[in-house]
Amino acid sequence: MVYRDHWALAQWYRHYARHLGAENLFIVAHGADPTLSMLCPKATILPLPRDRLDGFDTLRDTVLNGFQAGLGAVYDWVIRTDADELICLDPDIHPNFSTLLEGQPSDAIFALGMNVAERPGDPRIGEGKAALPLRPAIAFSGHYSKAWAARNGMALARHGIALRPARAARYPFVLPRGVYLAHLKYASRRALNAANEHRREIATGPGRALPGSAWAKPKLTARKFYSDFEALPERPWQDCEPEAWERISTAPQRDLKKGLLRAQNIRPECRTTLPQRILSF
Repeated sequence: MVYRDHWALAQWYRHYARHLGAENLFIVAHGADPTLSMLCPKATILPLPRDRLDGFDTLRDTVLNGFQAGLGAVYDWVIRTDADELICLDPDIHPNFSTLLEGQPSDAIFALGMNVAERPGDPRIGEGKAALPLRPAIAFSGHYSKAWAARNGMALARHGIALRPARAARYPFVLPRGVYLAHLKYASRRALNAANEHRREIATGPGRALPGSAWAKPKLTARKFYSDFEALPERPWQDCEPEAWERISTAPQRDLKKGLLRAQNIRPECRTTLPQRILSF
Protein backbone atom coordinates (compact mmCIF):
# COMPACT_ATOMS: atom_id res chain seq x y z
CA MET A 1 0.00 0.00 0.00
CA VAL A 2 1.48 3.33 -1.01
CA TYR A 3 0.81 7.05 -1.11
CA ARG A 4 3.23 9.23 -3.10
CA ASP A 5 6.37 7.42 -1.94
CA HIS A 6 7.56 7.22 -5.54
CA TRP A 7 11.30 6.69 -4.98
CA ALA A 8 10.74 3.77 -2.63
CA LEU A 9 8.06 2.25 -4.86
CA ALA A 10 10.41 2.31 -7.85
CA GLN A 11 12.95 0.37 -5.76
CA TRP A 12 10.21 -2.08 -4.66
CA TYR A 13 8.99 -2.71 -8.20
CA ARG A 14 12.47 -3.25 -9.63
CA HIS A 15 13.39 -5.70 -6.86
CA TYR A 16 10.27 -7.87 -6.81
CA ALA A 17 9.69 -7.81 -10.57
CA ARG A 18 13.16 -9.28 -11.03
CA HIS A 19 12.56 -12.08 -8.52
CA LEU A 20 8.84 -12.81 -8.88
CA GLY A 21 7.73 -11.39 -12.24
CA ALA A 22 5.98 -8.03 -12.55
CA GLU A 23 2.70 -9.75 -13.46
CA ASN A 24 2.59 -11.13 -9.89
CA LEU A 25 2.86 -7.73 -8.20
CA PHE A 26 -0.12 -5.88 -6.72
CA ILE A 27 -0.08 -2.30 -5.46
CA VAL A 28 -2.85 -0.82 -3.33
CA ALA A 29 -2.86 2.91 -4.09
CA HIS A 30 -4.21 4.93 -1.18
CA GLY A 31 -5.61 7.65 -3.40
CA ALA A 32 -5.53 8.19 -7.16
CA ASP A 33 -1.99 8.66 -8.48
CA PRO A 34 -1.29 8.34 -12.24
CA THR A 35 2.46 8.23 -11.57
CA LEU A 36 2.18 4.70 -10.18
CA SER A 37 1.30 3.17 -13.54
CA MET A 38 4.38 4.82 -15.06
CA LEU A 39 6.68 3.58 -12.30
CA CYS A 40 5.19 0.07 -12.24
CA PRO A 41 3.86 -0.52 -15.77
CA LYS A 42 3.23 -4.27 -15.52
CA ALA A 43 1.92 -4.46 -11.95
CA THR A 44 -1.76 -4.52 -11.01
CA ILE A 45 -2.74 -1.26 -9.29
CA LEU A 46 -5.87 -1.05 -7.14
CA PRO A 47 -6.84 2.49 -6.10
CA LEU A 48 -8.66 3.12 -2.83
CA PRO A 49 -10.51 6.33 -1.94
CA ARG A 50 -8.70 8.75 0.34
CA ASP A 51 -11.66 10.63 1.76
CA ARG A 52 -11.02 9.68 5.40
CA LEU A 53 -7.94 8.77 7.42
CA ASP A 54 -9.50 8.03 10.83
CA GLY A 55 -8.14 4.82 12.35
CA PHE A 56 -5.44 4.74 9.68
CA ASP A 57 -3.52 1.65 10.84
CA THR A 58 -6.60 -0.42 11.70
CA LEU A 59 -8.27 0.40 8.40
CA ARG A 60 -5.07 -0.39 6.54
CA ASP A 61 -4.73 -3.84 8.14
CA THR A 62 -8.39 -4.64 7.47
CA VAL A 63 -8.13 -3.75 3.78
CA LEU A 64 -4.79 -5.47 3.20
CA ASN A 65 -5.71 -8.65 5.08
CA GLY A 66 -8.90 -8.95 3.05
CA PHE A 67 -7.00 -8.50 -0.20
CA GLN A 68 -4.27 -10.86 0.97
CA ALA A 69 -6.86 -13.54 1.74
CA GLY A 70 -8.24 -13.20 -1.76
CA LEU A 71 -4.81 -13.58 -3.33
CA GLY A 72 -4.25 -16.61 -1.12
CA ALA A 73 -6.98 -18.42 -3.03
CA VAL A 74 -4.86 -18.10 -6.18
CA TYR A 75 -1.26 -18.21 -4.95
CA ASP A 76 0.54 -20.66 -2.66
CA TRP A 77 2.05 -17.79 -0.65
CA VAL A 78 1.42 -14.06 -0.50
CA ILE A 79 4.36 -11.73 0.21
CA ARG A 80 3.32 -8.45 1.79
CA THR A 81 5.63 -5.51 2.47
CA ASP A 82 5.52 -1.76 2.57
CA ALA A 83 6.84 0.13 -0.45
CA ASP A 84 10.16 0.86 1.29
CA GLU A 85 10.82 -2.77 2.32
CA LEU A 86 12.80 -5.29 0.27
CA ILE A 87 13.04 -8.92 1.31
CA CYS A 88 16.59 -10.07 0.54
CA LEU A 89 17.98 -13.57 0.77
CA ASP A 90 21.47 -14.88 1.39
CA PRO A 91 21.93 -16.86 -1.85
CA ASP A 92 24.36 -19.19 -0.10
CA ILE A 93 21.39 -20.41 1.97
CA HIS A 94 18.32 -19.70 -0.21
CA PRO A 95 18.90 -19.43 -3.98
CA ASN A 96 15.44 -17.92 -4.52
CA PHE A 97 12.04 -17.34 -2.92
CA SER A 98 10.59 -20.62 -4.16
CA THR A 99 13.20 -22.78 -2.46
CA LEU A 100 12.75 -20.83 0.78
CA LEU A 101 8.95 -20.98 0.88
CA GLU A 102 8.45 -24.53 -0.36
CA GLY A 103 10.08 -25.98 2.73
CA GLN A 104 8.30 -23.91 5.37
CA PRO A 105 6.09 -25.81 7.89
CA SER A 106 4.45 -22.64 9.27
CA ASP A 107 1.75 -20.49 7.64
CA ALA A 108 3.71 -17.28 8.24
CA ILE A 109 7.38 -16.39 8.39
CA PHE A 110 9.42 -13.45 9.63
CA ALA A 111 12.59 -11.77 8.38
CA LEU A 112 15.53 -10.28 10.26
CA GLY A 113 14.97 -6.54 9.97
CA MET A 114 17.67 -4.04 9.13
CA ASN A 115 17.65 -0.30 8.62
CA VAL A 116 19.66 0.71 5.56
CA ALA A 117 21.37 4.07 6.03
CA GLU A 118 22.88 6.75 3.85
CA ARG A 119 26.19 7.74 5.41
CA PRO A 120 28.26 10.90 4.90
CA GLY A 121 30.11 10.66 1.60
CA ASP A 122 27.81 8.04 0.07
CA PRO A 123 27.10 8.63 -3.63
CA ARG A 124 23.69 9.76 -4.81
CA ILE A 125 21.44 6.95 -6.05
CA GLY A 126 20.77 7.81 -9.67
CA GLU A 127 17.39 7.38 -11.33
CA GLY A 128 16.83 3.77 -12.30
CA LYS A 129 19.61 2.51 -10.01
CA ALA A 130 19.15 -0.07 -7.26
CA ALA A 131 19.70 1.36 -3.79
CA LEU A 132 21.29 -1.54 -1.94
CA PRO A 133 24.57 -1.84 -3.91
CA LEU A 134 25.22 1.83 -3.06
CA ARG A 135 24.07 1.61 0.58
CA PRO A 136 25.90 -1.27 2.30
CA ALA A 137 25.70 0.17 5.84
CA ILE A 138 22.95 -1.33 8.01
CA ALA A 139 21.86 -1.79 11.60
CA PHE A 140 19.65 -4.69 12.63
CA SER A 141 16.20 -3.85 13.97
CA GLY A 142 13.73 -5.81 16.05
CA HIS A 143 10.98 -3.38 15.07
CA TYR A 144 11.44 -4.22 11.38
CA SER A 145 11.84 -7.97 11.90
CA LYS A 146 8.36 -8.28 10.46
CA ALA A 147 6.10 -11.06 9.26
CA TRP A 148 6.23 -10.80 5.48
CA ALA A 149 4.87 -13.99 3.88
CA ALA A 150 1.66 -15.85 4.70
CA ARG A 151 -0.68 -18.55 3.43
CA ASN A 152 -3.89 -20.38 4.41
CA GLY A 153 -5.64 -17.21 5.54
CA MET A 154 -3.05 -16.11 8.10
CA ALA A 155 -3.61 -12.41 8.87
CA LEU A 156 -0.79 -9.91 9.45
CA ALA A 157 -1.03 -7.06 11.95
CA ARG A 158 1.30 -4.60 13.66
CA HIS A 159 4.46 -6.13 12.15
CA GLY A 160 3.40 -9.60 13.30
CA ILE A 161 0.65 -12.18 12.85
CA ALA A 162 -2.87 -12.03 14.28
CA LEU A 163 -3.99 -15.18 16.08
CA ARG A 164 -6.59 -16.32 18.56
CA PRO A 165 -5.18 -15.61 22.03
CA ALA A 166 -4.77 -19.30 22.86
CA ARG A 167 -2.79 -19.90 19.65
CA ALA A 168 -0.57 -16.87 20.25
CA ALA A 169 0.87 -18.62 23.29
CA ARG A 170 2.27 -21.53 21.33
CA TYR A 171 2.36 -20.62 17.63
CA PRO A 172 5.89 -21.00 16.19
CA PHE A 173 7.90 -17.85 15.60
CA VAL A 174 9.68 -18.75 12.35
CA LEU A 175 12.60 -16.50 11.41
CA PRO A 176 14.81 -18.46 8.98
CA ARG A 177 18.51 -17.78 8.76
CA GLY A 178 19.55 -15.82 5.70
CA VAL A 179 16.26 -13.92 5.26
CA TYR A 180 16.38 -10.12 5.67
CA LEU A 181 13.97 -7.21 5.48
CA ALA A 182 15.87 -4.18 4.19
CA HIS A 183 14.05 -1.03 5.31
CA LEU A 184 14.95 1.77 2.86
CA LYS A 185 13.37 4.74 4.61
CA TYR A 186 16.79 6.16 5.56
CA ALA A 187 18.70 4.98 2.49
CA SER A 188 18.23 8.28 0.62
CA ARG A 189 18.12 11.57 2.48
CA ARG A 190 16.81 13.29 -0.63
CA ALA A 191 13.87 10.88 -1.00
CA LEU A 192 13.23 10.94 2.75
CA ASN A 193 12.87 14.74 2.79
CA ALA A 194 10.27 14.54 0.02
CA ALA A 195 8.31 11.72 1.67
CA ASN A 196 8.39 13.40 5.08
CA GLU A 197 6.30 16.29 3.82
CA HIS A 198 3.47 13.89 3.03
CA ARG A 199 3.87 12.02 6.33
CA ARG A 200 3.64 15.23 8.34
CA GLU A 201 0.58 16.34 6.36
CA ILE A 202 -1.22 13.09 7.20
CA ALA A 203 -0.25 12.92 10.88
CA THR A 204 -1.20 16.55 11.61
CA GLY A 205 -4.40 16.58 9.56
CA PRO A 206 -7.98 16.16 10.76
CA GLY A 207 -9.14 12.82 12.09
CA ARG A 208 -8.65 10.41 14.96
CA ALA A 209 -6.17 7.55 15.48
CA LEU A 210 -3.75 8.93 12.90
CA PRO A 211 -0.07 7.86 12.61
CA GLY A 212 2.01 8.93 15.60
CA SER A 213 4.95 11.20 16.42
CA ALA A 214 7.35 9.64 13.91
CA TRP A 215 5.10 11.03 11.16
CA ALA A 216 4.03 14.21 12.98
CA LYS A 217 7.69 15.26 13.54
CA PRO A 218 9.52 13.46 10.72
CA LYS A 219 12.56 15.76 10.55
CA LEU A 220 13.27 15.26 14.24
CA THR A 221 12.85 11.49 13.83
CA ALA A 222 15.28 11.46 10.89
CA ARG A 223 17.93 13.50 12.71
CA LYS A 224 17.75 11.17 15.70
CA PHE A 225 18.03 8.07 13.51
CA TYR A 226 21.17 9.28 11.69
CA SER A 227 22.78 10.47 14.91
CA ASP A 228 22.09 7.17 16.67
CA PHE A 229 23.28 5.18 13.66
CA GLU A 230 26.65 6.95 13.51
CA ALA A 231 27.11 6.46 17.27
CA LEU A 232 26.83 2.66 16.99
CA PRO A 233 30.09 0.69 17.07
CA GLU A 234 30.94 -0.86 13.72
CA ARG A 235 31.51 -4.63 13.70
CA PRO A 236 32.06 -7.27 11.00
CA TRP A 237 29.00 -8.94 9.50
CA GLN A 238 30.12 -12.39 10.66
CA ASP A 239 29.99 -11.17 14.28
CA CYS A 240 27.04 -8.77 14.21
CA GLU A 241 24.54 -10.82 12.15
CA PRO A 242 24.53 -14.08 14.21
CA GLU A 243 24.15 -12.16 17.45
CA ALA A 244 21.22 -10.12 16.10
CA TRP A 245 19.49 -13.23 14.76
CA GLU A 246 19.92 -15.05 18.08
CA ARG A 247 18.54 -12.15 20.12
CA ILE A 248 15.50 -11.58 17.90
CA SER A 249 14.62 -15.16 16.93
CA THR A 250 14.63 -16.65 20.43
CA ALA A 251 12.51 -14.13 22.35
CA PRO A 252 9.38 -13.11 20.41
CA GLN A 253 6.64 -11.00 21.93
CA ARG A 254 3.41 -12.93 22.56
CA ASP A 255 0.49 -10.65 23.34
CA LEU A 256 -2.12 -13.07 24.68
CA LYS A 257 -4.76 -10.39 25.19
CA LYS A 258 -4.67 -9.10 21.62
CA GLY A 259 -3.70 -12.40 20.03
CA LEU A 260 -0.52 -11.11 18.42
CA LEU A 261 2.85 -12.71 17.75
CA ARG A 262 5.71 -10.45 16.68
CA ALA A 263 9.38 -9.74 17.20
CA GLN A 264 10.59 -7.89 20.26
CA ASN A 265 11.53 -4.27 19.57
CA ILE A 266 15.19 -4.96 20.30
CA ARG A 267 17.48 -2.03 19.60
CA PRO A 268 20.67 -2.44 17.57
CA GLU A 269 23.96 -2.98 19.37
CA CYS A 270 26.19 -2.42 16.34
CA ARG A 271 26.21 -1.39 12.71
CA THR A 272 27.78 -3.45 9.98
CA THR A 273 28.27 -3.82 6.22
CA LEU A 274 26.15 -6.09 4.05
CA PRO A 275 28.14 -8.74 2.16
CA GLN A 276 28.28 -8.31 -1.60
CA ARG A 277 26.26 -11.49 -2.22
CA ILE A 278 23.28 -9.97 -0.39
CA LEU A 279 23.74 -6.46 -1.80
CA SER A 280 23.41 -7.87 -5.30
CA PHE A 281 20.54 -10.30 -4.57
